Amino acid sequence: MSKLAKVWLGVVAIVLVAFITAALTMPRSFGLTAFCDVAESFLLISGAASFFPLARRSQGRLRLFWSLIILGITLWFSYQLMWTYYEVLLRRDVPDLFDGDIVLFLNIVPLMAAVALRPHIPRDEYSARLGRLDFALLIVWWFYLYVFIVLPWQYVVADINVYNRNLNAIYTAEKVAFLTGLIVGWIGSHGQWRKLYGRLFGMGLCYAATSAMANLAIEKNVYYSGGFYDIPLAAAMASLTWIGLRTNTEEPQPDTREVSTGYGVWVARCSMIAVFSLPALAIWALLDSAVPPRIRLFRLGLTLLAAFLMSVMVFFRQHLLDRELIQLLHRSRESFESLKRLQEQILQSEKLASIGQLVGGAAHELNNPITAMLGYSDLLSSTALSADQQTLATKIGQNVRRTKSLVGSLISFARQGPAPKTTIDLNTLARTAIKLTQPQWQTLNVEVRGEFDPQLPKILGDANQLLQICLQLIGNGLHVMNEQGGKLLTVTTQKQGGLSILHFATAPIAGGPVPLAVSENDIALGACRGILQEHGGAFSCQPSANGVTDVHIELPAVEPLPQKTKEANVPVLWQSQPFA
Repeated sequence: MSKLAKVWLGVVAIVLVAFITAALTMPRSFGLTAFCDVAESFLLISGAASFFPLARRSQGRLRLFWSLIILGITLWFSYQLMWTYYEVLLRRDVPDLFDGDIVLFLNIVPLMAAVALRPHIPRDEYSARLGRLDFALLIVWWFYLYVFIVLPWQYVVADINVYNRNLNAIYTAEKVAFLTGLIVGWIGSHGQWRKLYGRLFGMGLCYAATSAMANLAIEKNVYYSGGFYDIPLAAAMASLTWIGLRTNTEEPQPDTREVSTGYGVWVARCSMIAVFSLPALAIWALLDSAVPPRIRLFRLGLTLLAAFLMSVMVFFRQHLLDRELIQLLHRSRESFESLKRLQEQILQSEKLASIGQLVGGAAHELNNPITAMLGYSDLLSSTALSADQQTLATKIGQNVRRTKSLVGSLISFARQGPAPKTTIDLNTLARTAIKLTQPQWQTLNVEVRGEFDPQLPKILGDANQLLQICLQLIGNGLHVMNEQGGKLLTVTTQKQGGLSILHFATAPIAGGPVPLAVSENDIALGACRGILQEHGGAFSCQPSANGVTDVHIELPAVEPLPQKTKEANVPVLWQSQPFA
């Protein structure tokens, strides 16, 4: 608590002590009445002012909560000013049929509305809009009850006894409703909010008890302003400043508490009960023969006016509810369609996963006989054969190796989950692929030429998968060139924007360019495309204008890292070494 707040509370405490001392020691007199009336006015204006800092640093529903509390205390202060005007300035008793009684009755209405807001519970905008309409209906209904029950005996047919009896009854009902709302708020809150509701309940209970004691004293003709019966009233007024300065509540976070829909349902039910009570009150007004006819007509006209006003509010509420329900229906349909699409995607993913497992298993099973065939073909090539037999043995070995590469692509394509990615030098990766395929292209008398950009930025990926792509593309190119002719394969790297580019190209021969890759339906190229998609890259295969067929691979570059003595993620044997 700040120093200013402590001084403020000290002043309020001094005023309260002086009030109690005067009430207990001074006889009934104009001086006592004047001092106590002014002191009570000061305590109320101090209580209202103590909540202003809370309202100023809040917003939204929380600011409305503090503003309603300030409004309720201000109405109470206005009533006290009217009382002070009669007893201090005019020096006469307040009239029995006092016009300011309606202000006293209305001061509880903003307080009830503040409690009904339940600011300790986060709410969505839909609930807030409907809740405000329900609160407005209940406020109109309370005002209607006062005019229906009390005012006729003041302005239509004056009757002090009936007026006081009806006023005390409806005012008591209003205070009971306010205290009940505070109990409900106290039960459903915690922390600083629970303390606030508890303090407001203590103040309200003290005030209600004081009102009951004052009414009994008035009936016995022993009440006077500033007397013993006003001490609890002054204590309740002084407690407002203490509550305002001691409170430190914040806007509740949306995820701190679960929003209860039951409370909103009960508020809506109460507002509908209030609307449906109008016909019953109208019938009672017509059938109550104990009251003068003028009061019956007044009550009937008042009920018709209130029914019209509340019917308009109910119509607007229903219109708002219908619009919200239509929006909810549209959102439900969209959610249902999204759920159906998600189910289809999950089903498709499960099918693809099953196919991937089947393909992966079959590929692993094929690896064993292919490995044996590769060994036998190499053994056959190393034996003494005729020239024609040696050529056939070489072709057998090449096709077995191509089949083994295809099976490796299937295994990689069927592998579940993304592979770990590291920083890779694409130049070193291309050199490694050329070196590993050297036995193949030397046997076919094909020249492989590398043109590498020394400033090529590194990429992020799986070295084994990307190396497999390079081996697959080179193998495809060698296979096609062996079938259709062609003696030069060029592997080029270059930088283009934020991309690292890798080219595989064949030189033209008589009769047209040699296609480096096989058709788009080739399983191996499909696996290569899938791997590149996982790496955020792109793949294209097309002939260029100069008769050269290019395979164009784009991979996103990463930020340059500190230079190391050796490139990582490729065999040490091939790091930065030229190929023959």
